[in-house]
Amino acid sequence: MKQKEITIRYNEYTSKELSTLQSNLIKQSVKAQESSHSPYSNFRVGAAILLDSGEIILGSNQENAAYPSGLCAERVAIYTCGSNHPTKIIKLIAISASSSQFDINEVLAPCGACRQSMLEFEHKQKADIKVLLKGADGQVVEFNSIKDLLPIPFNCDELQNVS
Repeated sequence: MKQKEITIRYNEYTSKELSTLQSNLIKQSVKAQESSHSPYSNFRVGAAILLDSGEIILGSNQENAAYPSGLCAERVAIYTCGSNHPTKIIKLIAISASSSQFDINEVLAPCGACRQSMLEFEHKQKADIKVLLKGADGQVVEFNSIKDLLPIPFNCDELQNVS
C-alpha cells in the first residue's frame, strides 16, 4: 500500500485586499442573486463569469417544485457561456450566496455537479479557470483552478476510450 496526499493552495482576501476586477466580479455575483428563483429553499446563489473578451456573464440558481429539476447558478452561467460564447475563454468565476431564512457564516463551495461541469469547460478550453468564493463579512477565497476544487475528477478524456 502507498499512502498519498493531495494538497491544494488558495488565497484568502478581505474585501479591502481585492483588486478592482475581483471586487467588481464579486459585486456582479451578488447582483446575479436578484434573478434567483428560490422559493423553496430561500437560498439565493449568484455567479459571475469573466470571459477573455472582458464580457461578464451572470447566472443564478433556478429551483423547481419537481426536485431536482432546478439548476445551480454556476451551471446556469457556465452553460450560458457554452451556448452563447463557445469560442471565448472563461478566465474567472465569482460565486456568492445569501438567504433571508438563515445566516451564512462561512465560504460556501460549489456542489459536485457544478465542480464537474466547470472542470469540463476548463479542460475543453485548455486553460485554468480561477474561482472566487464570497464568504461572510467580506471574506473571499480564491482558487487558481477548478482542479483545486475537484482534485480527483472524472476525466472526460476517458470517455473517448469507451467503445
